[in-house]
Amino acid sequence: MGYRFEKITGKKEIDLFHSFPFEIYKNEPNWIPPLRFEIENIFDPDKNSFFEKGECERYLMFEGDRLVARFAVMNHSERDAVFDPKMGGLGFVELINDQSVAHGMIDFVKQWHADRGYKAFRGPINFGENINYWGLLVENFEEPPIYGMFYHAPYYKQLLENTGAEKLDDHWSYKREFDKPLPSRLVRITDRIESRPRVRLRSIDMNNLERDAEYIREIYNEAWRDQDIAEREQQFNELGRDEVQEMVQKLKKIMIPDSVIITFVGDEPASFVVCVPDLNEISAETKGRLSWWHYPKIMRFKKRAKHLRTTVYGTLPKYRKMGLEALTFVRGIQMTKAAAPTLEYLEGTWVSEKNWLMQRSLEALGCYHHKTHRTYRWEIE
Repeated sequence: MGYRFEKITGKKEIDLFHSFPFEIYKNEPNWIPPLRFEIENIFDPDKNSFFEKGECERYLMFEGDRLVARFAVMNHSERDAVFDPKMGGLGFVELINDQSVAHGMIDFVKQWHADRGYKAFRGPINFGENINYWGLLVENFEEPPIYGMFYHAPYYKQLLENTGAEKLDDHWSYKREFDKPLPSRLVRITDRIESRPRVRLRSIDMNNLERDAEYIREIYNEAWRDQDIAEREQQFNELGRDEVQEMVQKLKKIMIPDSVIITFVGDEPASFVVCVPDLNEISAETKGRLSWWHYPKIMRFKKRAKHLRTTVYGTLPKYRKMGLEALTFVRGIQMTKAAAPTLEYLEGTWVSEKNWLMQRSLEALGCYHHKTHRTYRWEIE
């Protein structure tokens, strides 16, 4: 019997898209569903600016009447063009443990991209920036996912690799317990850095979020456009003003201000780090849904959160040798611990295996590599 692919267009299909993983992970105690409204925002052209220069469709895959997989296919004229040949995308993959299903899904995705003139695609990726919902979990299935990061069943790796997938990149997550003391030598060094006349730092100003969001965007774009590791630059896509403003406005209700730090040299914003409480703690309680009666829970959440996630960070290239990254991270840890004593650990995500500079910096802070998410590449013949 062949497979049937049904494009998602209505509420019934959307419900199946979100309910299917509950069946896949019913015996996986560490799985947590992402917040449904956030996933839906990704596929809403009115809420996702990527639709202005791209295309994204979701599908359900059936064998007879049985749902066996779900996934999304996507392309974006600017993001795809940084690769030679240009690469489209596959994302939001969930499937049963059946190799023929994996082959059927990939064959469909290859044809979808071939019809649009593509010779390759990559995945799993997100139809948006790569700070969230990107990559396949291939290491450490013994811990639940932190906000914005997917958990996948262990068998996914082998199924996808058997379809001809080749590793494109690995991204590591780093962990640090808050009760672990900071290295005294590092604290002394950062104290000296902060004592310099023109160096100062502060937490994000909740009364001037738009201004501070623009500071963060400007630092991020310049920092990641000009990297010390040249091979990382080809995958950089500039953050737009609207994207950053949306991110900050979305997170302001649960944000711990002292976990979002901006460091200045004189009057110039020079370095930053953005950390957010682990919203998966709420999603685990609500099974991925948020209704009006959950709002009080959200408002109180930052006072009881146990986990914190580093989402984005950066330092202007001209200030990289001043130790501002170390200062920003150390003060962020110290200030966050004082402001939110319930926090147990910090997880820094999306550190490329190629980015040895960031790896060394995090390890100097006492962080350790504990998860890996992999992105694959498929060729289209």
